[in-house]
Amino acid sequence: MTEHSNRCGAIALVGRPNVGKSSLLNRLLGQKLSITSHKAQTTRDTIVGIKTLEGGQLVFVDTPGIHDRSDHALNRKLNRAARAAIADVDLAVLVVEAVKFGPEDALALGALTDAQSPVIAVINKIDRLDHKEKLLPFLHGLAERHPFQCLVPVSARTGDGLEQLEQELLTRLPSGENWFPDDQLTDCSSRFLAAELIREQLVRRYGDELPYQTTVTIERFHEEPNRYRINALIWVERDSQKAILIGHRGEALKATATAAREAMQRLFQTSVHLELWIKVKKGWTRDETALNDLTSADTRR
Repeated sequence: MTEHSNRCGAIALVGRPNVGKSSLLNRLLGQKLSITSHKAQTTRDTIVGIKTLEGGQLVFVDTPGIHDRSDHALNRKLNRAARAAIADVDLAVLVVEAVKFGPEDALALGALTDAQSPVIAVINKIDRLDHKEKLLPFLHGLAERHPFQCLVPVSARTGDGLEQLEQELLTRLPSGENWFPDDQLTDCSSRFLAAELIREQLVRRYGDELPYQTTVTIERFHEEPNRYRINALIWVERDSQKAILIGHRGEALKATATAAREAMQRLFQTSVHLELWIKVKKGWTRDETALNDLTSADTRR
């Protein structure tokens, strides 16, 4: 295959929180990479996922949800991370939910307009529509908001529309050789992914507030023959939060560790020995210095 018949480039997945960007990435890759939950702002970092096709390579960048909340240092950091990713890609995908377009969707679209990125609109969750006839007027209205390259209705849950989306993306990327080996899934380190899988369990298992006041750092990541040995710290803001995560006789922490370890074994395809501890760092989500210390503790690549 000649260089000019092959295409490769970076594609940012952009949208408001909880619109399904991470689920879409996982479905496109055919493997779980980016953590997911039904709660908003699960994604805190840009996650790179690589999909190699016959005609080239799609290098996806899953971004934190763009939102209008700036009360905490963490919220401001998430918005900065998303906007920085948009500025350095070949193509952007605005992910919206079928027949829903609100102020935070408009904020995400505005960020793309400011970056002057070519944009494809992906309308996710079409499988949830009770009345399919609502989709067409929604598509017309969306098309009037921006000169999108195209609009592609999909379902990240069922896979509907994803083959068309892949081809629409590929044809709009620049010509060039693939950036990564054909079998590479991501450029994120195993250490980073381990921390993310632990945090995923916290988001899924606890209430609306507690997961957003926790973060995870990996203290030790040691590769042994046929096994990873991982020690991790969960950071919280208050002693009362620590007690909740530990639970009665440590049962809650044990359940979190078991679920995270099983997820790691599926991703890493090897046995994992995982140990978790919890520490308190008061007000870390509001303190820029503390936030940077904790969220930069693990090497991504």
